[in-house]
Amino acid sequence: MVKQAKAQRMLTHDQIWAALDRLAARAGLSPSGLAKRAGLDPTTFNKSKRVTTDGRERWPSTESIAKALAAAETSIEIFARLTDDASGDGRTVPLLGFAQAGLGGAFDERGSPSGKGWSEIALPTAEDIGAFALEISGDALMPAYRDGDVILASPGTAIRKGDRVVVKTKTGEMMVAMLKRRTAKVVELVPLGGTQTERTMAASDVSWIARIVWASQ
Repeated sequence: MVKQAKAQRMLTHDQIWAALDRLAARAGLSPSGLAKRAGLDPTTFNKSKRVTTDGRERWPSTESIAKALAAAETSIEIFARLTDDASGDGRTVPLLGFAQAGLGGAFDERGSPSGKGWSEIALPTAEDIGAFALEISGDALMPAYRDGDVILASPGTAIRKGDRVVVKTKTGEMMVAMLKRRTAKVVELVPLGGTQTERTMAASDVSWIARIVWASQ
């Protein structure tokens, strides 16, 4: 009965287009960038194409949605969740093991999930649509995080002194640390886990920093 009720839920014009916007953002693309990657006309998902000149609603075709899902490597089930209001209900984020996150191709230059290997996880809070989750493996980050803990990192959330962060350097190193100080020239970090000394690096050597906003502890 639950499945039948869900199947009968009517989606609105705004929900479908909002889901396409969220799909594009999850892939680190603009709506036009997603359309181009899907092999469609770059203007297919533009806001100007969503209403006709005489004010009638224009819906994306099932073919264009299918191509967009393939381009973003996302299932129709995830797309259905993206049609929900952005209140956090049904919100999922990309999930990857922390060890795999340090491998090449897992992130783009802005710190957005990229490439294959990512799965999905539903979390209670994810206000930043660009947020992603990492699963800790091993005991290297004890006592801060245990083996199997999941941390939610938000590239779009402001970072302040004392925040826990995920950092990736331009050499490909990944670390979880506490931000001690950040200026235009240097970044000072206190690695978590208690086995490493404080790190000071040039700001130009940092690829990206994302604040940890939640952990499954």
